[in-house]
Amino acid sequence: MKRKCFALTGWMLLLCPLAGFSQSDLKLWYTSPAQYFEETLVLGNGTMGATVFGGVDTETIYLNDITLWTGEPVNANMNPDAYKNIPAIRSALQREDYRAADSLQKKVQGKYSESYAPLGTVYIHFPHSENIEKYYRELDLSNALSRVSYRVNGVEYSREYFVSHPDKTMAFRLATNKKGSLNAEIFFKSLLKYKTQISGKEIRINGYAPVQSLPNYLGERKDNIVFDENRGTRFTTLIKAKNTDGIVIATDSSLIIRHATEVVVLVSEATSFNGFDKNPATNGKDNRQIAQQQMDKSAGQSYQQLKLNHTTDYRKFFNRVRLSLGKSEAPVLPTNERLLRYASGSEDKNLEVLYFQYGRYLLISSSRTPGVPANLQGLWNPYMRPPWSSNYTTNINLEENYWPAEVTNLSEMHSPLLSFIDHLSQTGKITAQTFFGCRGWTACHNSDIWAMSNPVGNGSGDPLWANWYMGGAWLSNHLWEHFLFTRDTTFLRTKAYKVMKGAAEFCLDWLVEDKNGNLITSPCTSPENHYVTPDGYHGATFYGGFADMAMIRSCLKQIIEAASILNIDGEFAQKAATALARLLPYRISKTGGLQEWYYDWDDEDPHHRHQSHLFGLYPGAEITPQFTPGLANAFRRTLDIKGDETTGWSKGWRINLWARLGDGNRAYKMFRELLRYVDPDGVKDSQHRGGGTYPNLFDAHPPFQIDGNFGGTAAIAEMLVQSHAGYIQLLPALPGSWSSGHVSGLRVRGGGEIALAWNNGEVVSFTLKSDVDNDFRIRIPDGWNKELINASGFKNVKTEGGYLIVALRKNETVCFLRKR
Repeated sequence: MKRKCFALTGWMLLLCPLAGFSQSDLKLWYTSPAQYFEETLVLGNGTMGATVFGGVDTETIYLNDITLWTGEPVNANMNPDAYKNIPAIRSALQREDYRAADSLQKKVQGKYSESYAPLGTVYIHFPHSENIEKYYRELDLSNALSRVSYRVNGVEYSREYFVSHPDKTMAFRLATNKKGSLNAEIFFKSLLKYKTQISGKEIRINGYAPVQSLPNYLGERKDNIVFDENRGTRFTTLIKAKNTDGIVIATDSSLIIRHATEVVVLVSEATSFNGFDKNPATNGKDNRQIAQQQMDKSAGQSYQQLKLNHTTDYRKFFNRVRLSLGKSEAPVLPTNERLLRYASGSEDKNLEVLYFQYGRYLLISSSRTPGVPANLQGLWNPYMRPPWSSNYTTNINLEENYWPAEVTNLSEMHSPLLSFIDHLSQTGKITAQTFFGCRGWTACHNSDIWAMSNPVGNGSGDPLWANWYMGGAWLSNHLWEHFLFTRDTTFLRTKAYKVMKGAAEFCLDWLVEDKNGNLITSPCTSPENHYVTPDGYHGATFYGGFADMAMIRSCLKQIIEAASILNIDGEFAQKAATALARLLPYRISKTGGLQEWYYDWDDEDPHHRHQSHLFGLYPGAEITPQFTPGLANAFRRTLDIKGDETTGWSKGWRINLWARLGDGNRAYKMFRELLRYVDPDGVKDSQHRGGGTYPNLFDAHPPFQIDGNFGGTAAIAEMLVQSHAGYIQLLPALPGSWSSGHVSGLRVRGGGEIALAWNNGEVVSFTLKSDVDNDFRIRIPDGWNKELINASGFKNVKTEGGYLIVALRKNETVCFLRKR
């Protein structure tokens, strides 16, 4: 690797490239077992998930498989005449009859999404007495290992757990320091239909998921859960015990371990899911064979080899990013106690680093299955009817899951979403035709593993959430962002462009003229928010929503630029450009904020959790304080009006918005609130409720939704480095509390990787590495002397205004150092 170092005003303590990083102790740890799901420690290999309670008398391990969902391939043509209702809705809106428009919208609805299903639970019963001492459990983020240890009557017991991606199995080791003192019974239960067989030292479970599961918010109905032995996804789970001493006894449903010193238990699972468009019962994968092959491969290796395979694979992703936010004086405490202390206002910079890296850990652990992205609960769900079906909610939540993917150097974890978007574009093409009478493709509020793209509600859903149509425009932004971060033109040409164009085609067909000749959408909703008309009507359906306008503007700009880069499709790009110029421009409301509705109406809830009309600031890149200061101030005013008290995922979004506005202290204030301690849902009479963070660092919507974790992780990166406005800016929103620190491995658009160090709030050194041949534009840090850069004599660096222009070849690295 080539390196060039430019000393601008003398040598600092740090050498180039940044060295000597020391990660804070990246462990979640506790002094008692989990009683509730929100206290557990979770493991995953991107497909298989394990939720570990760490119990003493009985260990409980929830198992999940990210491909185990209810249902079967969707009939996208479920409502072929739905589009015929669009003219009547538009007519009602032209008459300003919003009540009629809301009612008519229900005719533009289809089935509900299916649900992410729990696979089952492994129980391990230990005949321990109540004399338990020195209990400890942890999750080691550096190695993706969970451990439990304790002492009973002077005997030490330990367990270690991991879920391996290379070997596709879960492995755990039960051990004791006294020979022959390990006794346990292992058995399995599931909420699904299943049968158990015992063969030697192996439990074999075969079962199937329901063919239908209706959302939990519909209440109790006879058809909430429907099983059909001839339909639905099949699953197999194998549990094998490998003992070095003692004996293993098989019963009709369990394995009993007697007088052992150490036992290794392997768990293999597989489903018949064979793609979003394949029937899992009649055209599925051979789950039994796959599970057995995985088990045989793992059983032929030692525990230490399996562990080495796992940690080697995991570390190559996790170790890419290192972060220090400066010296911390916080005491050493269990994680739940640290959260409580932090919530009182105390400093704990290492907890903040832990939260950031935990988000990266969760993404690595839940997003490595092609075409099956992390869902609303990531990978970990114990419920038959989970909150909001644990589905893919595309009006913010699915997208927020992937905000940290590129910037925190986990681009590979982005690929399950990118391939899923391709699946959506196929079902979404039928949705565009039959529900809206448009070309191209779109997706609506909810989706599932079957790439369902229709509006949900079954004719009775509230348009407030059921009738939102911009999923294609928003999701295509992820394809473009992946290209911007990687500069992979092959990906853009062969995979992304066609899908992006389809989203743009839908937008062009869906737009109509308003009375002033502007192009708008009609009908539309602003996700899950109500307006109030001057005559007092609280409605959802209207026209010309500024959230729609922002997403369409972004979609059209991206397809125009993509066509230019690839030098193709000039005629379509011109059509997009013509429409782009006619889109309804932003409007400032009477309060000084950004208008959400076409007219300057009031919000039913001014503090509403959604802020979709601010899309152009984040995750979009249209609005910046530097280039659009007036609109940026309106966005700021909107956030001020909304306030800071909101749900977990919404806090994650607002932190990113404040970071884009360059207000590090406001972003940090909300970040601290995101880490506000919240008791597990099962705790009664709790004083700690609302949006925040559960004891195991899961995001509290509440209930648990993983999107807040990912939004918070992305926000920390956004406070340290930004690259969306055509240049790289270092420390764009650094809060005063992080006056000194260093970070390495963050990614920037253009195919680059950044490391930087700062002291007293100012950059003292930074390193830029490029994966491709490219010119990078870097805003010169405050206090740096650009004249000396010109004097450095390096031909691949020049200044232009307040920017460095750095020309790098592939795999070339440049380091800038500042002297005192």
